[in-house]
Amino acid sequence: MPLADFRKPRLFVDADLAAGISVALDRNQSNYLGNVLRLSDGQTILIFNGRDGEWQAAISGRKRPDRLEVVARTRPQDRLPDLTYVFAPLKHARLDYMVQKAVEMGASTLQPVLTRFTQVTRVNAMRMRANAIEAAEQCGILSIAAVTEPVPLERWLGQREGRRLLIFCDEAAETADPVAALQGGMAASHGIDLLIGPEGGFAEDERSLLLRQPQTLQLSLGPRILRADTAAVAALALAQAVLGDWGGPQRV
Repeated sequence: MPLADFRKPRLFVDADLAAGISVALDRNQSNYLGNVLRLSDGQTILIFNGRDGEWQAAISGRKRPDRLEVVARTRPQDRLPDLTYVFAPLKHARLDYMVQKAVEMGASTLQPVLTRFTQVTRVNAMRMRANAIEAAEQCGILSIAAVTEPVPLERWLGQREGRRLLIFCDEAAETADPVAALQGGMAASHGIDLLIGPEGGFAEDERSLLLRQPQTLQLSLGPRILRADTAAVAALALAQAVLGDWGGPQRV
């Protein structure tokens, strides 16, 4: 697959893409291209919609950018590994950071869950999606991670597909080599759900419920207690390196 071009600005557009079509810009996109990036009529950028690959497009508009004229496709559409990042929501900037890093790490779905010790119970799904799009724009990612509404942990466990591998990151787990634990764990052929708990940890009844789930791997992230947003990066990196698409042909 052609490498991403990081010299050209990239913009997500919610429209079907094909050579020769014209895409209208909304006010925010027009302001970004014209006033922030100082681009004008005739200059080119890269655009994507998460479905049709990446395309080169020319800016159109005399006084300000108001349309994009799609020229040619630069990269075909790819797909993300079947990796759902499941997490207890955090506050504001730390949640923004965690969403951005999960997208950069290749998560295909972001699923907030509410646990006994979750400190945040209301989640702005639109803000999460905006952060997911921004991370994809900046990092050359072609697919947009799905953002789901928060649900209680017990309900999510009751409705998830039991054949999927559940990687349950637990500070109470016996400290061991996490790479070896993942390598010797269960098959991930039906996808991965990677769960990070709240800053206060899991309640004992929640831990017991998790350990009773099929296809569950209890994982330690080392001898130190990590903040939830740090744990997200560490756990996703481990999962992608051992079971995901970092090690060659995609396995999940």
